[in-house]
Amino acid sequence: MAGISKRWFFASVFVAAIMGGAFSLGTYLLFFQQKPLPQPVLGGTNSAAKFTSAFEKLTKSFTVPEGMNFLLAAERSTPSVVHIRTQYKGSAGAMMGFFDDSDESSRRGMSTGSGVIISEDGFVLTNHHVIDEADEIVVTLDDKRQFNATVIGQDPTTDLALIKIQANNLVPIAYGNSDEVKVGEWVLAVGNPFDLTSTVTAGIISGKARNINLLFSNDGLAIESFLQTDAAVNPGNSGGALVNLKGELIGINTAIATRTGGYAGYSFAVPVNLAKKVAEDLYRHGQVQRALLGVSINEVTDEVARKYNLTAIRGIFVTGVNQGSGAADAGIQAGDVIISIDGKEVNTVSGLQEIVARHRPGDKVDIIIERKGEEKKLRVTLKNKRNSIGLISANLQVPQWNAEIEELSSDEKKQLKLESGLKITRLGDGLLKSNRVQEGFVITHIDKKAVRSIAELQRLLARKKNKFLLEGINKQGERAFFGIGF
Repeated sequence: MAGISKRWFFASVFVAAIMGGAFSLGTYLLFFQQKPLPQPVLGGTNSAAKFTSAFEKLTKSFTVPEGMNFLLAAERSTPSVVHIRTQYKGSAGAMMGFFDDSDESSRRGMSTGSGVIISEDGFVLTNHHVIDEADEIVVTLDDKRQFNATVIGQDPTTDLALIKIQANNLVPIAYGNSDEVKVGEWVLAVGNPFDLTSTVTAGIISGKARNINLLFSNDGLAIESFLQTDAAVNPGNSGGALVNLKGELIGINTAIATRTGGYAGYSFAVPVNLAKKVAEDLYRHGQVQRALLGVSINEVTDEVARKYNLTAIRGIFVTGVNQGSGAADAGIQAGDVIISIDGKEVNTVSGLQEIVARHRPGDKVDIIIERKGEEKKLRVTLKNKRNSIGLISANLQVPQWNAEIEELSSDEKKQLKLESGLKITRLGDGLLKSNRVQEGFVITHIDKKAVRSIAELQRLLARKKNKFLLEGINKQGERAFFGIGF
């Protein structure tokens, strides 16, 4: 579904469909059961003929001014937007799933969404909520070809995910620049609402850096800096493309503001400049490498400006600085006002968070602050949540195995000629070690089912008892099999 806040209630769109059908029938009766309307008469028959002739000449010579139609944008972007269908086993299911409760033991759910092709060899960017916990992901291209997809990585803090299909010579979408997007600019939403494939709707950008309190993160690192548009977006559009009039991707459609489950005037998209960085991190590292400034912040309001004798209502007010953070190292203090980062003015918390989130630990940014009426320029080295500048690998503690599992790096994948795999980085006495599995073993399959990510392993472990077939690559680079618990 187009990601909807849990605070908003979903009602069935079937009612809307019935009402729409009733309206259409009424319109049909209105136009086809009445007598034809009389031809316009402006001062007699001769005037009517002159009017008709003049109108025909006008319409024949009329052309839509450049930049006022959507043909180019639709033609360029539609081949790069895919339909995604997900299947769920057990009691799991997407928020708009449909279930057959006749057999609880084989109960399955289904959900649909959209995605955007970002490489010729089959990488597709979509929403985390579109594919989260899915047992099967089927991607249908604009030309009707279908492929099963694998999950490369997910990031709930931005509601983005990267998946892969085995295909070549695809049409990747062209990237735009979400920083250059202006309020009032024409945009198109391309996706598959209600399974109506390759649907294009038009609207304008009606706001930027919107925080709608949609995403949740246990560590408080969720990023909401959405582009807001009035282009119609409905369930099934999630993960699709928001493009400018050049057909360039400027956002990933993610959420709608609604009380009914259908479009109610506004929708929201993750800016492409943030989405690009997340996609690259998921490809290279299996998880997002989040850079942090290390401050607690509030927006500068009239009340804040008066209370702290600020010179203007602008910037972001620093209420606290985390010890050992990049901000602390650079000398930022509570009471400072952050005016800009790398030359980009910041006036909203969400806007500042987005700019910082587009960096990685170890990156340096130039920050202008105002302190006691004077501006200062500071260079800050951003750090990760552990207050270091190193990259963090995706890993999982598996207590029942007494093991720590880590996703393979891109270099390890190339060396082993694998598209995915999980490496045992620490192995103590327990189930695996007692079955002669060694530290460094790369897991590729469990019970013949490919295990491509930490998330997939977690789902498998939730269903497995201590009896399964483990398949993978040993430290000597040879394929090996272990019957665990047999």
